[in-house]
Amino acid sequence: MGRRIQALLDGWLRAYGKAAAPGDMYANAAPGMSGPWMAMLERLAEIGGADFDGLSDKVARQVTDLGMAFRMAGEQEERAWPLSPVPMLIGAQEWAGIERGLIQRADLLEKVIDDIYGSQSLIATGKLPATVVTGSTHFWQNMVGITPPGGHHLHFYAADLGRGPNGEWRVLSDRTRTPVGVGYALENRLALSRATGDLLSWMNTRRLAPFFSDLRRGLASHCTRAEPRIGLLTPGRYNQSYAEQGHLARYLGFLLVEGDDLVVSDNQLYVRTIEGLKRIDALWRWMDTRFLDPLAFDSRSGIGVADLYEACAAGQLVLSNWPGAGVIESRAMAAFLPALAQSVLGDDLILPNIATWWCGQPSERQIVEEALESMVIAAAFDRDVPGLLGARSTPGSALDADQKAALMAALRLRPMDYVGQEVVKLSTTPALADGKLAPHPFTLRVFLARDADGAWKVMPGAFARLAAHGDIRAVLMGDGDKSADVCIIDTAPVPAETLLGSVSNPPIRRIAGMLPSKAADNLFWLGRYLERSEATVRVVRAILGSSIEVDSGPALTSQTMIRLIDLLIAWGAIPRVQRDWPLAALCATALGDREQLGSARMLMGNVGGIGKGLRERLAVDFWRLVRKPFPKVETAVTESLLEACSELLDRISSLTGLASENMGRTDGWRFHDLGRRLERAINTCRTARQFADDGASVDDLTILLELCDCQITYRTRYMAGPSRLPVRDMVLLETQNPRSLVYQVDLLADHLRRLPTLRSDGMPEAQVIQANALLASLAPLTGETLAMADVGKLETRLLALSDAIGQRYFLQSRKAEKAAGAGLLA
Repeated sequence: MGRRIQALLDGWLRAYGKAAAPGDMYANAAPGMSGPWMAMLERLAEIGGADFDGLSDKVARQVTDLGMAFRMAGEQEERAWPLSPVPMLIGAQEWAGIERGLIQRADLLEKVIDDIYGSQSLIATGKLPATVVTGSTHFWQNMVGITPPGGHHLHFYAADLGRGPNGEWRVLSDRTRTPVGVGYALENRLALSRATGDLLSWMNTRRLAPFFSDLRRGLASHCTRAEPRIGLLTPGRYNQSYAEQGHLARYLGFLLVEGDDLVVSDNQLYVRTIEGLKRIDALWRWMDTRFLDPLAFDSRSGIGVADLYEACAAGQLVLSNWPGAGVIESRAMAAFLPALAQSVLGDDLILPNIATWWCGQPSERQIVEEALESMVIAAAFDRDVPGLLGARSTPGSALDADQKAALMAALRLRPMDYVGQEVVKLSTTPALADGKLAPHPFTLRVFLARDADGAWKVMPGAFARLAAHGDIRAVLMGDGDKSADVCIIDTAPVPAETLLGSVSNPPIRRIAGMLPSKAADNLFWLGRYLERSEATVRVVRAILGSSIEVDSGPALTSQTMIRLIDLLIAWGAIPRVQRDWPLAALCATALGDREQLGSARMLMGNVGGIGKGLRERLAVDFWRLVRKPFPKVETAVTESLLEACSELLDRISSLTGLASENMGRTDGWRFHDLGRRLERAINTCRTARQFADDGASVDDLTILLELCDCQITYRTRYMAGPSRLPVRDMVLLETQNPRSLVYQVDLLADHLRRLPTLRSDGMPEAQVIQANALLASLAPLTGETLAMADVGKLETRLLALSDAIGQRYFLQSRKAEKAAGAGLLA
């Protein structure tokens, strides 16, 4: 084993082209490749089987089980997270220097931001050109003079670091707007820990949990209430890192909220919940300042919260990070940070920037022009500028003569829009590729957060991006890039810690968390789409199982078959023009067509789409089932279509079983079950009207029993074949039948009675009254007294109940207005 690992390492070093340099990743392992790297790789080979076989598969399975995913810019579908099974190791001594440098840098950035939005003395004394501030797209004049609660503009900070072949660390960029990557760093650790057992603790790897505990306490410390309510503000499920945001919200116990979930009233921020408006004390924002409030920043924003600025200005909201903090991120600002460190802190930067020259100064512009081919030319601010080949940075050496001339002309016209930066040569780290250790250039994104005392804490790990093509400019991940867990290796065993940060027990609670209105809406429709999918597949299976010559496409003479097809047309599973198609082709459309909104494929796609909006609330087993490929649908093969039906019904049954057996009986579960029961009740009415009218045949009644899964019950109770009145009674009115209409209505009424009320006078709300009245109207009926004309009216009343549920729980007012009889806001 040792010789095999030695050979892999030697092969990697040959690809790397040199022996380990001082400070490089194998410095603590050379000579002879002893030390932590050698020991770790030997253990990884043991875990993965002979010569690393199976290690990548183990990690990939954990990635899937954890639901780790990301979306490339411009893509609709998520990709599986590309985690390397080989972590990157950094020794405690080397990490201590990084920590000191980043804490110093975070203090500097805080002071500079405070000055920009405060006294502006740095500008007045000429230490910071005004153009460098006002030229930034992330500077907001209306934030000048507004002091954040606790006095901190920055609660969270990240820096992108690169290490050169000589072992020197450099800061490539500062990130103060959105903390992308911190959740992936946490997920990387979870996936690797699960795949490798006790490897990380055996190596004395520092734990990440205390950092997140400090982050949570740091935000809470600036809130005025003893037990504040904290939200994670997301741009929505189409954001590239939405999966990361959902995982973090669940891990930290934050409410995952979008702009539509929030409303400001009397300078207080509230979240819309099923219990009314509830106060939010702090927000960890994952969207740019310009999107936060369309009234104060960018009026085109459709994802912000009107008057959020007013809540900030009144000091009633803790916001991480404070609006406008992104002004410090510009490349132009990086050119002045070394000098600002001397004037503001009285010391040199421990971690230097990559050398940067802002062309808004004549002498610096001349340097850039003369050394163009040896520099990277970039936009000084976060906007596109001419001459950079459609990008925001490009190596000068990549330009031909005409392109250089165009760039020089643009630079001389508006020099303040450009910077020149040194070309960064990155060290590499090993990753498995085709069973071999291959070198990958890497960057680290390291994260800092303030603790309860306002002091900076550095996460003992990082988000590592292993570039496929040496491009370090990507914000998150490029095509072909990998990520790796970053392990800080201590010299002594690391004590076990959890997010609680203490072995003392927290106060015991038996209350569920709040349910935002949007989450309730999503859970409700998740249940409805699952039930609708099942109903559609059952109809297709009934058609296939009831046709004698499905594949030959006979003329449709069976009235029962025509009714089944008309039901699929009414549900949008097949277009009306296909009514006379061969049955196999018709069923294939209903199952797998990508255009029909009511096809099983589209309905299950809606299940997955809604599930993405509930990522912080659904178990990993849900994602495992939803991510399975849709069954293959072969038009000409009846057996294949029946097999697809069976596979889909099994999958739907598994999903509904997870909800039935694994979800706590919270308000969230009630909304999910409300959706299922309401959809089943509506579908039962429709199928009963289709197959149990006064002219129903035995075939019609048989199909109705099959669709409602009542065949066995009916046959054991009635020795004769299906009769109209007993079938009606069983399908619609039998209280012990879990598929009957009355059973669904009874559960609907019970759920609605148990949900929170806005009234303080004890009177039932409108939706409860409607459900109770519907249940009462069914109670005295039997199969003999129920007229089919009344079933249509029952269906109309169910649709009205659905509207009432939506109006009460999903469509609350944008202002904090009290409903009739409502109590006070909490």
